[in-house]
This record gives sequence, C-alpha cells and structure tokens, in this order.
Amino acid sequence: MNLHVLLALSAGSFLLTLLLTPLVRNAFLSHNLVDEPDGGRKLHQRAVPRIGGIPIAIAYVAPYALLALATPAGESPLREVPLIVPLILSAGIVFLTGLLDDVIGLAPWQKLAGQILAAAGAYFSGVRIFSLAGIGIPEWLGLPITLVWLVMCSNAFNLIDGLDGLASGMGLFATLTTFLAALLHGNQALALVTLPLAGALLGFLRYNFNPASVFLGDSGSLLIGFLLGSYGVIWSQKSATLLGMTAPLLALAIPLLDVLLSIVRRWLRGRPIFSADRGHIHHRLLDQGLTQRRAVLVLYAVCGFYAALSLLASLLSNQVGGLVIILFCLATWAGIQHLGYHEFHAAGRTLRSGAVQRLVHGQIAIQAFEKRIRTARTPAECWQVIRESSEMFEVTCLQANLLGEAFQLGHPHAEPPSWQLRIPLGDTHYVNLWCAFGRNHKSAILIPWVESLRTHVPRALDAIGRHAAPAPTDVDSIVHLAHEVGPAQPSRVISAKEAV
Repeated sequence: MNLHVLLALSAGSFLLTLLLTPLVRNAFLSHNLVDEPDGGRKLHQRAVPRIGGIPIAIAYVAPYALLALATPAGESPLREVPLIVPLILSAGIVFLTGLLDDVIGLAPWQKLAGQILAAAGAYFSGVRIFSLAGIGIPEWLGLPITLVWLVMCSNAFNLIDGLDGLASGMGLFATLTTFLAALLHGNQALALVTLPLAGALLGFLRYNFNPASVFLGDSGSLLIGFLLGSYGVIWSQKSATLLGMTAPLLALAIPLLDVLLSIVRRWLRGRPIFSADRGHIHHRLLDQGLTQRRAVLVLYAVCGFYAALSLLASLLSNQVGGLVIILFCLATWAGIQHLGYHEFHAAGRTLRSGAVQRLVHGQIAIQAFEKRIRTARTPAECWQVIRESSEMFEVTCLQANLLGEAFQLGHPHAEPPSWQLRIPLGDTHYVNLWCAFGRNHKSAILIPWVESLRTHVPRALDAIGRHAAPAPTDVDSIVHLAHEVGPAQPSRVISAKEAV
C-alpha cells in the first residue's frame, strides 16, 4: 500500500477533527447539552459538552469516503479491506448508542443491547476470533467469545474516561501500537483502518487534554473501544505465534485491567458490578496526591511500556514471548500493589490466615448440626447436638434451657476474661455461651451458627413437645378411673333384715 495514501488519510482525519470539534462543542454549549460537575466522581470545574464522538466519527469516516470518490473502483486502496464498510456500519451502531445515552440517557440494558448488536454485526462481517493460544475454536464458541471481547473493550474505554485526555490518549497509544504491528507484519488492511483513527484522536486531544473544553462522552469512548477491539481481532488473525490475542491484550492492558479490577473489587465488597465508585486506577493515583495532568502522564508512560511489550510479544518466538508475558504480569502486580487497593489486601490477608478454610469448615459443621437437630427426640438429645456443635468455638461455658430442663457445661468464670452471648429460642428457651478473649478463631462463622440455632432448635423443641406423651400422675389416674366407673353413689346403712 502506498504510504502517501496512509499519510493523507491520517492527515485528513487530524485536520477535520481540529476543525469540527470546536464547532460541535459550541453548538452543544448553546443548547446547554453539557456535563455538570458534581464535586465527586466528576472532577471538572465547569460544565463541559460530552460530544467528542461526533467529530471523531465524522473525521474517521470522511477521508475514506473522499478516497472512494476520488479513485476508480478497481484502483481504490479500499479494495484491500473488504470488511471496512461493514465494520464502519457496526461501529456506527455503537456510536449511535453512546450518542443517545449522552443526549437523552439510556438504561444499562439498552446500552448493552446496542453494543451486542454492533458486535454481532462485526462478527458476521469477518471480525472473528478463530483461535486462542494457537488452538482453533469451533464457530459456535467463536461467536460468544468475539461478542464478549468487543463489548468488554467498548466498556473498558468508557470506564477509563474519568480524567481529561485519559481515554483519548490511551486510545491513541493503542492505535499507534496496532498500526506499527501492522507495518511490521505487512498487514495492509490493519494499517489502513488504524492510522486515520490515530489522526482523529491526535486532533481531538488538542481540546480534550487538561484542562479539557470537551469530553469524549459515551459516543466517543464506546466508539474508540469498539474499533480498537476490532483491530485487535484483525491483528490476531494474522498472528503466526501461539500468543494469538496476547499482543492486542497488552496494547489495551490499562483499560481492560481497570474493568477487571472494578469487577473484582465490587464483588469483594458485595456491591453491584455495574455500580459507580471512586476506585478506578486514575482515582487511586489522585488519592495518592497526583494532579489530574500528572496522573494522566503517568498512565501514558505505562501505556507506552505496555505498547512496547505488545510489539515484542508479536515479533518474538513463543518461548521469548512467554518471558515478555511474565514481565508484563510482574509489572502489573507491582502496579496494583502500589495503588493500594484495600479490597485486595484484605482478601490476601484472609487467604493467608486460613479464614476461607475455616469458613468452609464452619458451613459444613452448620449443615451437619441442622441435619442432626431435626432427628432429636428429647431435650437431652437437643442439648447433646448443641454442645457438640459449639465445640468449634472453644467455649468456656455453655448453658441451655430446653422445655424446662436446664443444662450446663463448664463454668462462666473458669477462664476470665471472656465475652458472653445469649441466644433466645422462644419465650422460655435459651442458650448462653461464654468464650475467652483471644481463643476463638472462628468468629466469622458465629453469626450463621446463631441464626441456625434460632431457626432450627425451636422447631425441634416444638416437634418434641407435640409427640411426647405426658406421664400421668396419681391424681390423674384416680380422676381417669372415676370417669370410667361413673358417678359415685351415696352411701347408706344396711339393715339386718335387708342383709338376710
């Protein structure tokens, strides 16, 4: 492919973005279609339009249209990229989805539906993942993997777009990396579709870098992520190594890593996966005292490092490429440690302390307790089950009142100091336990055990009360016999004549 054509396309995209961005920005400002600061996650100081996707989309498509019109059909360089038109159409669906969300707002499921529709269009246009780690995958599996990849890339850039110039700058790094890989591997189709996007992003950074006068918005961030995800698939299709999708993954490492970290963090905290928070990578850098501009520059440097690793991984043999991946993993681990996520530190301490094993053992013990308490037939049997179940808490004393019968194990003050817990099981039934401070290492399972006691012991006692026949007393027996004989007759004196 003629290098002059590539340069002309990228220059056209660059100039168009420079021209269109302020025009579109001012138009949205005049109609008050802006993003207002909230003093929390939105760190900008004034209202800013979120319309970056519009000039980028126009600047990306227009040079191709001009090239198609200016050259005969048989001589157009676009004939080397038969999937460019369907790819642009699929990207248009993502762009429109983001634009609607920027202007009127969409529900999460509506945004996801638009992204899946666009990803399906790209798949059936030829943007398909055929193999993983050099192993071919069937078509029925390639479709969901491709859809997940494209949707994940789209949302990755949407989530990382939290600081001025961050998402657009990372998109520029990833696009240039993909373009260099295309040149190194002689992939003309990939080179043709990537360089114009680089020109558009470079022109947009003029207005988007700190302090930004315009934001990407969902229309821009989703579009960039979708296109880069598509480029990564095209890149992997021409890869001759077992690494396959590894090089594109490295090129998009920061946005994808931010998505994975967000999912894991929210899961560890028990929060909805799609909820918003201030735990993204750029937020952590700000919390460490960096300014917005410095945080963005630091992430640019990391992107450059990962870009170099991705190019090395795509060029070197599988064995040497494996060393590159190890280097990437070590650098990523060190970076996550530096960011100081409390969720991961707490999870690490939990794993190292053996708490997970204790929780699993405790749950098994609770299930065994619930099974045995259902078969208890007397208060003494209930007490036996409760006493044996409480052994996992190393109690110093255990008391219970079950159907009027009192039970006790140990003495409350045998090993002071200790803490006491009273578990009411009804109007008169209860269980008291004492545990010495510092001896109980299974406190995390204590509350589930208590809840199990409160639920299952009263049921067992009710069943025992219904089926146990009360032992009759002497008075009861006399009354019962009297009812069988009938009412007592009045006594009278018998005469001698009657007796004869």
